[in-house]
Amino acid sequence: MKYVNVESVEAGEVLGKTVYSSNGTVLLSAGVQLTVFMVNTLKRIGVTTLYIQDEAYKDIEIEDILDEATKRAIINEMSVTLEAVRSGKDWSPKKVSLSIDKLLNDVLNGRELLVQLTDIRTKDNAQYVHAMNVCLLSSVIGLNMGLNYNQLKDLAVGALLHDIGKVGEPSGSNATSKLHHTWRGFEVIKNKREFSLLVAHTALQHHEHVDGSGIPRGITSKDIHLFAKIVSAANIYDNLINGLSGNSLLPHEACEEMMAMSGTKLDRDILIEFNKSVSVYPNGTAVRLSTKETGVIVRQHRGLPGRPVIRVARGSTRFSLDVVEIDLAKQTTVFIEGVLV
Repeated sequence: MKYVNVESVEAGEVLGKTVYSSNGTVLLSAGVQLTVFMVNTLKRIGVTTLYIQDEAYKDIEIEDILDEATKRAIINEMSVTLEAVRSGKDWSPKKVSLSIDKLLNDVLNGRELLVQLTDIRTKDNAQYVHAMNVCLLSSVIGLNMGLNYNQLKDLAVGALLHDIGKVGEPSGSNATSKLHHTWRGFEVIKNKREFSLLVAHTALQHHEHVDGSGIPRGITSKDIHLFAKIVSAANIYDNLINGLSGNSLLPHEACEEMMAMSGTKLDRDILIEFNKSVSVYPNGTAVRLSTKETGVIVRQHRGLPGRPVIRVARGSTRFSLDVVEIDLAKQTTVFIEGVLV
């Protein structure tokens, strides 16, 4: 499969990864042959990138930590939960907790995999996919830091619900007042006795900065809970790569920008674990190398996310091409110069 910009997709190509609706049901299944109408509809609903099946790269595996059933369950539960909060109805902490158990089971089983946040977003499902991604990345970072299961679960619930205070948020509210969504989220979660108070504090503190420049209380690193520091990093990263903080950045660009926040917005120790956890160049991404060759990422190295394996075609004509794989972990003088999405 190849990871491509939707603008380059043509009718007749085959979708490589399922597109979900806002309630977790399948909008378009992987394997469907795309029509002009489908491509135009995907553009209209806000899809910007897709996985497309390609015969030359049919063996490339997209190593998702979460399986499709887990994704559907989480997106659906977030849809139900946020709609209940929006309408002032009761919502079920037990069902949220069960969704988290499924996610953590996948995380524990896929502990050797890097996080690749490449699920296809639409305007309708973006809020739920964002919550799922922040939850997934936070959980992987927490696992790498040695948290036990109970700690991971509190962290994961806080990460999944970190933006619950945005539901029904008054427009034009003062970001430093108790109307800010972090305060609203804290109030919503703390009333659910099934959750640890740490879950509510994670939602409250996820916009605080270690240097004290954050909101809503401007507290510094020593007063910010570890869970909130982790969720802050995961939240910023997902916002950067999906344009929620402005223009979308590619994963390696987002990682570089986050490193510049070390010691100011973000905790240095968290960033070290973050960089071990995330795939800088997701499988299927086309890249240009310092050798001036172009190729596609086919495999990752755990612990060396910036040095993947790239498949390139060498030869003077299409009749004399040799397909070779360049392992950047071994060929240390070769570098990725650009991403061609």
